[in-house]
Amino acid sequence: MAVWIQAQQLQGDALHQMQSLYGQHFPIEVRHYLSQWIEGQLWDAIDLENPQEEIKAKRLLDSLIQELQKKAEHQVGEDGFLLKIKLGHYASQLKSTYDRCPLELVRCIKHILYTEQRLVREATNSSSPVGSLMDSMSQKYHQINQAFEELRVLTQDTENDLRKLQHNQEYFIIQYQESLRIQAQLSSLATLPPADRQLREPSLLSKRATVEAWLTREANTLQKYRLGLAEKHQKTLALLRKQQTVILDDELIQWKRRQQLAGNGGPPEGGLDILQSWCEKLAETIWQNRQQIRRAEHLRQQLPIPGPIEEMLTELNSTITDIISTLVTSTFIIEKQPPQVLKTQTKFAATVRLLVGGKLNVHMNPPQVKATIISEQQAKALLKNENTRNDISGEILNNNCVMEYHQTTGTLSAHFRNMSLKRIRRSDRRGAESVTEEKFTILFESQFSVGGNELVFQVKTLSLPVVVIVHGSQDNNATATVLWDNAFAEPGRVPFIVPDKVLWPQLCEALNMKYKAEVQSNRGLSEGNLVFLAQKAFSSSSVNPEDYRNMTMTWSQFNRESLPGRNFTFWQWFDGVMELTKKHLKPHWNDGAILGFVNKQQAQDMLMSKPNGTFLLRFSDSEIGGITIAWVAENPNKAGERMVWNLMPYTTKDFSIRSLADRISDLNHLLFLYPDRPKDEVFSKYYTPPLSKAVDGYVKPQIKQVVPEFATPNPDPAANPTYMDHAASPAVSQPHAYGLYPPIGDPMLDADGDFDLDDTMDVARHVEELLRRPMEGQWSGQQS
Repeated sequence: MAVWIQAQQLQGDALHQMQSLYGQHFPIEVRHYLSQWIEGQLWDAIDLENPQEEIKAKRLLDSLIQELQKKAEHQVGEDGFLLKIKLGHYASQLKSTYDRCPLELVRCIKHILYTEQRLVREATNSSSPVGSLMDSMSQKYHQINQAFEELRVLTQDTENDLRKLQHNQEYFIIQYQESLRIQAQLSSLATLPPADRQLREPSLLSKRATVEAWLTREANTLQKYRLGLAEKHQKTLALLRKQQTVILDDELIQWKRRQQLAGNGGPPEGGLDILQSWCEKLAETIWQNRQQIRRAEHLRQQLPIPGPIEEMLTELNSTITDIISTLVTSTFIIEKQPPQVLKTQTKFAATVRLLVGGKLNVHMNPPQVKATIISEQQAKALLKNENTRNDISGEILNNNCVMEYHQTTGTLSAHFRNMSLKRIRRSDRRGAESVTEEKFTILFESQFSVGGNELVFQVKTLSLPVVVIVHGSQDNNATATVLWDNAFAEPGRVPFIVPDKVLWPQLCEALNMKYKAEVQSNRGLSEGNLVFLAQKAFSSSSVNPEDYRNMTMTWSQFNRESLPGRNFTFWQWFDGVMELTKKHLKPHWNDGAILGFVNKQQAQDMLMSKPNGTFLLRFSDSEIGGITIAWVAENPNKAGERMVWNLMPYTTKDFSIRSLADRISDLNHLLFLYPDRPKDEVFSKYYTPPLSKAVDGYVKPQIKQVVPEFATPNPDPAANPTYMDHAASPAVSQPHAYGLYPPIGDPMLDADGDFDLDDTMDVARHVEELLRRPMEGQWSGQQS
């Protein structure tokens, strides 16, 4: 069911909240008449913090106005005439409001849709039978909302009690003044004649006794009221603390954890709107109770009555101040983290937000936020409240920003759009630690007042750890540090301690998450892929996943120590695979055409049971970011014997010249993709279309790869008519018989019997260069 249909069924406070979302900034009539169109747009696909997204936002604004005008034009009849005028007016109004700031329209509509969804979800949960099956999140939200309702009732109850106490105290003071007046009259009797004094004194004494007895009783009642009110406030504050703990220590911490995992490619952490709404409810309730406690203190000062109330009020005031301080300092958060691999002299962005800023009217005097970079040791000292003034580890340009209040969403945030790390000061490194293992953090700090300077807060928040690099070649190792930290950091840790070793299944989860995100694929790493990685990581031959279940991998094994017989680490190899797949192989990986994580022996065992011409694609063991083709064919040295051949690995450099699909198309001896799929069925949709014919006397060349031992004529010579199709390759003109391990050196094969295409590619490039030159005298009537 569409959200708008459900939203129209809201009742009571929920309906009021929904209606309050709309106004001149976005009329509710626009939401109603364009509900289907609005809910069908990809608002979440636009990054509000990226100015370059303004073009997309402008297109959506223009489309919205067009839809509105179209809707207006189709109105007929008397009522339709009025609606036509109204909708046309709204179209003009929206254009004038958002034409210069279309991102604000997106921000507004995202906020409206999210809030409507939340209100509908809450209403659905609260109206469901108690025994209905609610998912854990809905149940949690339901409990939080129930606690807020309980707090609302308690706060209203203490408000009523406070008013009653104030009324009773005011009446007590009036009676107390009456007793003073009677006492004054009694004192004045001394000046009267004895007869007059005796006549009036008994009446006054009786009045005084009555009033004093009432005052005594009422003083005890007032004391009881005060104690009762203080005890109710104690109960309210205890529930407030509990609710705040759930929201800040559970929900907000979980959001931060999701944000950290999102840095490794995990699902998005989700919006902050619902967290902000909870924090704002907390702030509102806390502030109401704080004002009540202050009023109770004022009443006590007006009429001091001996008893424990003074101490109780002092404690209540201290508790409520502590609660609001915790709320404010904890809700100063980083909404958009700076990049965790930070290159010097490169622009970067970040956004900080105060979740309770709007509710506490902080924006009335907009605070400024400052960003600085500090080291791991400085971060530790900061959290211990040690003196760290002027303790920084580098210089950030454009590091000051004023917090802005967005009326439509009620958010108070500072958007740092053009920061740049000018320089970095590194500390002495420990042992084998490299510069790409050194962690820093961006410290954001601000100061602001609440309640007319009643309370002044200094707030600070630290970014996720960042690794600073000065050259792109360091990115690989820096990413490893960030991946390990994001995956295995524990809540509340001392900055930035992480385990030195983790269980293999934990690392598999992190690697799979990263792989899917980098390759942008729903096809992650299978159990078989993970077994292959375990074999590589632990130099093992076991194919049983259970054998690795309880094994641990250390940070050194992950990205310090080279793999046996190689000059690169496990992570460097894995990162190379991700980079190659992301840039050149993504569609083939998504199609399932790349087995990838298979070693040479496994490939041989798989292919030997298949017909000649069957091939598979596997990632190279010996080269970072390489993929090779293995295929089964006849052994040219022994008639009737078959063997598996492995082509020299392709890298990004190779695929920038000619794509994988085209290379597979070039090799006519490759017939079936393992296990038995015709290669054209799998790859033909990715083949480069045939080149056009010669124009203006020039022939366009085309590079094609050739494997000499398997170079056979193209079955369809007219398919790609180019000069090279008919030219004899020097590498093919001298046939040799090669075994898997050739007895003599050959530039076309590597030490493991893999073909090296460099020579054939050099020939092709040379021919291409020749063909670029004007062809004289070869075409009649044409000049070069």
